[in-house]
Amino acid sequence: MKTALTIAGSDSSGGAGIQADIKTMMANGVYAMSAVTALTAQNTAGVAGIMEAEPEFLGQQLDCVFTDIRPDAVKIGMVSSPGLIAVIADKLIQYKAENIVLDPVMVATSGASLISSDAVNGLKKKLIPLADILTPNIPEAEVLSGMHISSAEDMEKAAERIGEMYGCAVLMKGGHSLNDANDYLYRKNAGRWFGGRRIMNPNTHGTGCTLSSAIASNLAKGFDLDTSVERAKEYISGALAAMLDLGKGSGPMDHGFDLSGKFYTETNEGASLY
Repeated sequence: MKTALTIAGSDSSGGAGIQADIKTMMANGVYAMSAVTALTAQNTAGVAGIMEAEPEFLGQQLDCVFTDIRPDAVKIGMVSSPGLIAVIADKLIQYKAENIVLDPVMVATSGASLISSDAVNGLKKKLIPLADILTPNIPEAEVLSGMHISSAEDMEKAAERIGEMYGCAVLMKGGHSLNDANDYLYRKNAGRWFGGRRIMNPNTHGTGCTLSSAIASNLAKGFDLDTSVERAKEYISGALAAMLDLGKGSGPMDHGFDLSGKFYTETNEGASLY
């Protein structure tokens, strides 16, 4: 069985962060492992508190994973301090990690900054150059490219600028009221659009985590980059289309929409969940 590691924060409500990553990886057929960068107290309505891991302890987690069950792919989510970023970069280099997918969580949909300027600089200098593929949304891509993005052409230009600047593939995610659900992949002087169907579901908590984890899962299984992105987009569309409705805010998706078997689908009353 292929394996994947998520390096990210915990979401106590289960819709994003390592919980979403692990669900996604399992649903995509790989064995999931985690290194926790922070604990959060949150639900679908917002974040109430954050407690970061110590850099030394994060390093111990990574040592334990890489020296025992080596991951075939690594997904990195939100990392909010320079110390944690430095440890992750050092360990990825030390263990020659492969298939690194970085979701550069920096800017909220509202445009508010989620991490400090020092952490952003750490991402730029230490982590992004190690990534095989970067998956920024529009606000994050504006930070990384230094340009305003307001059209499909701008998405292409920003992806190329980021890719050439950091030497990695870039999946520029649409949304944010721009270009619907279509994403643009740039790598090695070539680009490709991936069309997506717009699903009218307000419960989109953890979509970025889920997409990047699905890409990592497919890379771990040996699919090429284009195929991995295509399969990941198809998976996230299915998870959204299942129309799970939990919580009082922007709820989670149904990561297990495609799972089957009696241990998953049967309830105590003998009825099926699906």
